[in-house]
Amino acid sequence: MPLSLLEECAARNLPVVQTYGLTEAASQVTTLAPGDALRKLGSAGKPLLPTEVEIAGARHPMAVGEIGEILVRGPTVSPGYVGEHEPPTDAEGWLHTGDVGRFDEEAFLHVLGRRDDVIVSGGENVHPVEVEAVLQSHPAVSEVCVVGAPDPEWGAAVVAFVRLREGNTATEVQLREHARRQLAGFKLPRRIIFVEDFPRTAAAKIARQELQQRLA
Repeated sequence: MPLSLLEECAARNLPVVQTYGLTEAASQVTTLAPGDALRKLGSAGKPLLPTEVEIAGARHPMAVGEIGEILVRGPTVSPGYVGEHEPPTDAEGWLHTGDVGRFDEEAFLHVLGRRDDVIVSGGENVHPVEVEAVLQSHPAVSEVCVVGAPDPEWGAAVVAFVRLREGNTATEVQLREHARRQLAGFKLPRRIIFVEDFPRTAAAKIARQELQQRLA
């Protein structure tokens, strides 16, 4: 959730409970308490009992702060799908979510997006959610979607589609300079494309794949 919206809710004494979950885990996996909403901006909170959450890469647990696939295990994880014989979990009971994330030093989970959405630019991994959060922290920005565009030199280039707040203005240079103060150089958008609105899915989410297809 954007910082500006969280700050507005806090000023109105409206509690905001942010969560991470998925259908196969009976919805909620982690929850961020309202008291931590501003202190832990960008986090999805801590695992709910009795659910276990691990960050893994190549099926091996990773150290604190390292990025990998989010694995979930516990009694709330579904035993299978209707009409399929194979269980959704591995031999040790872990559900491989396909989501990418990391744990910070206080064991709060940070979800960085889908594994398939990672942009590999010049051999470096760029997680769109991280770039989107930085751009969306600009006061003139309403919504952002970051995708990878084919690039002959780098393999893929970071491109940001941006919708500005009504009545606000910002240039591509201004937004890139805003991002430069918080992101490494390889994560900066090579292009920023301003849009009036976004293509959306049936659930009203931004259709990331459709934007990527436009660039391809």
